[in-house]
Amino acid sequence: MVVLSKFSSVVKTCKPPALFPAGAVPLIDLSKPDSKHLLVKACEEFGFFKVVNHGVPSDFISTLESEALRFFSSPLSEKLKAGPPDPFGYGNKNVGACGDIGWVEYILLSTRHPQLNFQKFSSIMGLSPENLRTAVNEYVTAVKRMACEILELLADGLKIHPRNVFSKLLMDEQSDSVFRLNHYPPCPELGKNPIGFGEHTDPQIISVLRSNNTSGLQIALNDGSWMSVPPDQHSFFINVGDSLQVMTNGRFKSVRHRVLSNSAKSRLSMIYFGGPPLTEKIAPLPSLMEAEQDSLYREFTWFEFKKSAFSSRLAVNRLVPFEKIAAS
Repeated sequence: MVVLSKFSSVVKTCKPPALFPAGAVPLIDLSKPDSKHLLVKACEEFGFFKVVNHGVPSDFISTLESEALRFFSSPLSEKLKAGPPDPFGYGNKNVGACGDIGWVEYILLSTRHPQLNFQKFSSIMGLSPENLRTAVNEYVTAVKRMACEILELLADGLKIHPRNVFSKLLMDEQSDSVFRLNHYPPCPELGKNPIGFGEHTDPQIISVLRSNNTSGLQIALNDGSWMSVPPDQHSFFINVGDSLQVMTNGRFKSVRHRVLSNSAKSRLSMIYFGGPPLTEKIAPLPSLMEAEQDSLYREFTWFEFKKSAFSSRLAVNRLVPFEKIAAS
């Protein structure tokens, strides 16, 4: 009995091995058979992860990076010809319409009407709008395919049927997805680390980020601290968006993140924001609701949420107006 008692004590104190190393971004190989379970775990615990074996051709990445840098290296007077972002086009320092400022310049593009994106770029000296258009379209097509694969693996991991319950929203012809190229020039204020892009969550379903080999990205942890994400120009980083948090009734976490400027190197990031059609109703999926579990959010359309989200400051919790108030 004594031996059994000691053994029982040992069993109680043993913990299963952690799926992800402490203090590290979850790394998931999409080619592995256990990836769907790891994806679910990463979305529950972090709302953020890195993927390898993603299937996006490296030449699509390098070509788009070259074309983007060619544009951002142009004189400001030339770049301003592609602005303002209303909503699509070139923007500089002003982030959104609510007064947020960042050490960033960017191009915001529609994935739904790609032919409209490049009219503003036709008069910029030294730039081929056709080359930029081709590079963006090839890259976005490949990244969208990867995003849909990840969403379908998540559905498999959650045992949801049909498995395209999330991905069909990105594949819909009316999908309100957008693509953004952010360029953070070296900041002259040495040692001050001014904000390149202020803290926020992404309102869409999923975000797919790729950046060059320059640091700056940080994600907020559960304890409120910030963790710096080591740069990796060969992998993709995935964010859970607010809409996916709602659809999973809070099981997946929309990650709060920000970008700090670098004093010595420029940072270039490419982000695909996978969004649903404007008329799509967003609400927790009944198949994910346990018996007698209440919905944390009221149903809303993507248009309603998008309008609310983009009329608020970056750091605001955009889901608060859509939370259900518990009965007292």
